[in-house]
Amino acid sequence: MFSSKRTRWVTIIVMLALAILPPVFLWTGHAFYLDLATRLVILAIAAVSLNLVLGYGGLVSFGHAAYIGIGAYAVGIPVYHETYGGFDVAASYGGAFHILLAVGISALFALITGAISLRTKGVYFIMITMAFAQMVYYLFLSLDEYGGDDGLVIEVRSELPLVNLDNPLQLYLIAYVSLVIALLIVRTIVHSRFGMVLQGAKGNNERLVTLGFNTYLYRLTAYVISGAMCGFAGALLGNFTTFISPEMMGWSRSGELMFMVILGGAGTTLGPVLGSVVFILAEEVLSSITIFWHLPFGLMLMGVVLFARGGLMGLIKGKGGK
Repeated sequence: MFSSKRTRWVTIIVMLALAILPPVFLWTGHAFYLDLATRLVILAIAAVSLNLVLGYGGLVSFGHAAYIGIGAYAVGIPVYHETYGGFDVAASYGGAFHILLAVGISALFALITGAISLRTKGVYFIMITMAFAQMVYYLFLSLDEYGGDDGLVIEVRSELPLVNLDNPLQLYLIAYVSLVIALLIVRTIVHSRFGMVLQGAKGNNERLVTLGFNTYLYRLTAYVISGAMCGFAGALLGNFTTFISPEMMGWSRSGELMFMVILGGAGTTLGPVLGSVVFILAEEVLSSITIFWHLPFGLMLMGVVLFARGGLMGLIKGKGGK
């Protein structure tokens, strides 16, 4: 009971801090921290999407950064053709078009690759998801029309009704509201019958199959939902950075998303958000102190994995240690 209350209060504090502090930073002349918070919240959405299949489904996907890249290019490519090519893409600057394109293509890619990947398990699943992501990485790397390795500048941000994404505060608020919705969606899924089967398959897949559940379809559906949500995060990231490149979908980026989930606490509602906050802030602070910041950063992550069972949320619940 006490751990439940503690978790609830930590959730309230973290989400209120994310809602209040970034606007305060902007109004006090510290716009850099608003930009940092925007990147943090967008990556938190991607981490929440990964947590659905990793934390609750037990599927260690090492290729989720591909969906971020797909979502970002779903914004950049239509804008590029409208700006430079004179090619009339329907609603080229329209945010609704970009979001539908990002979510739709990401979901389709997740459906195709998930249908194949889920035929494997364990380390083979990890490797095949990374292989599919690297295929997308090298595909965009070879597309000289869209900048190839040099990347692509997004000249015009997506246009949404009543919202101006050129305004950094409005862009942040859209990202924050999207994060809250993503958390609610995952929480609703997890506490539904669908989510119970998904979690049951993580614990004992053979028993659920024996009981008559087609766990393959359950897992595939969760994988598609996760990919679509991550693609949406990619569309937001493209609008935030106004620059996209294949580098954002490399395997190391997928590893960072996994670190965020594990660091915060896989299989918990707030864990991916908390992990994203600590990951981004630690990276920012350590990189400002030394160019060799990867060493203390890696040691910190190792310490959490070794001594904090259940990640940071495990410590908050009082379940840290061995």
